[in-house]
Amino acid sequence: MVYSAKMRVEGGKFLRFLKDWTLPSAMTLGAATYLFFANVPALNGFSRPAGKVIEAIFPVFMIAVLYTTFCKVNFRQLRPAAWSLPANIVNFVLILLSAAAVYAARALADNPSAVILSECFMACAIAPTATAAAVVTAKLGGNLEHITSHTCISNFLTAFYVPVLFPLVAGNLGQTSFVPAFMAILWKVSVVLILPMLLAWLTKHFLPRLHARILSVRDLSFYLWGVSLAVVTGMTVKQIDHARASVGFLLLIAAVALFATFLQFALGRLVGRRYGAKLDAGQAVGQKNTAFAIWIAYTYLTPLCSVGPGCYILWQNIVNSWELRRAAQRK
Repeated sequence: MVYSAKMRVEGGKFLRFLKDWTLPSAMTLGAATYLFFANVPALNGFSRPAGKVIEAIFPVFMIAVLYTTFCKVNFRQLRPAAWSLPANIVNFVLILLSAAAVYAARALADNPSAVILSECFMACAIAPTATAAAVVTAKLGGNLEHITSHTCISNFLTAFYVPVLFPLVAGNLGQTSFVPAFMAILWKVSVVLILPMLLAWLTKHFLPRLHARILSVRDLSFYLWGVSLAVVTGMTVKQIDHARASVGFLLLIAAVALFATFLQFALGRLVGRRYGAKLDAGQAVGQKNTAFAIWIAYTYLTPLCSVGPGCYILWQNIVNSWELRRAAQRK
């Protein structure tokens, strides 16, 4: 009995450690897992097909995270905040400027390095607001309903932006004409971003028992997010490992992601200041669904540019940690 109680205590401490350090734990696990399988020759026969399977089912992880998160949302209480429209306009301008930079680098300058760097910024800008932004905003004392409403709007807008812009600027779509490329990307993006919201709404209204069961599992979306973060990190490390690029260029990609992070957080806070919602708008514009950004970069853009959103994970969580520390000091 004493041994069993001690095991429960130790298990509780371990789970608390994982929860408090989910970001570094998930990133370390993802990087270590890839490096282990990539550097053990005896595992080559398993690691290659396993990698393809993980890349294929990765969108399922994103769908699961969004689905379990939106199951907690009361859709009737969602109301767009006053700052939501100008925040979306700012984000749209950043997306257009980055798309123009990608097009100019590819069609006019024919500069592969400039293409990759501009695609890095575009992937970071076009990604929707992360569902984790609501959690951070609530801890900072912001308005949970407003940030959740903005997240829903951001997902819908991204599902429109990506299929419209990527056929015009993406280089790995071959000679596919605009309409077929638009429809193919629209389908894939809608499945990842819009389907989870629709399924969550249907579950809440027509499958109350399943909805209650999902809500009964505490922090389910949080742990699913941890799993997806580990997969994302492994994919990013894979791109770095396979990249035919110098260390200097990889650091330049990280610098572009750093610039994108602080620019978007700063612009969001600037927009929110006028409405007395600096924290809310800053999180809405700056905190991105980086898993989605890596997926679209890996799928439709130059694969190496997915390193940019991978670095964005680190930079945005440094900003979040700083804001949470300031909030704790004020309290």
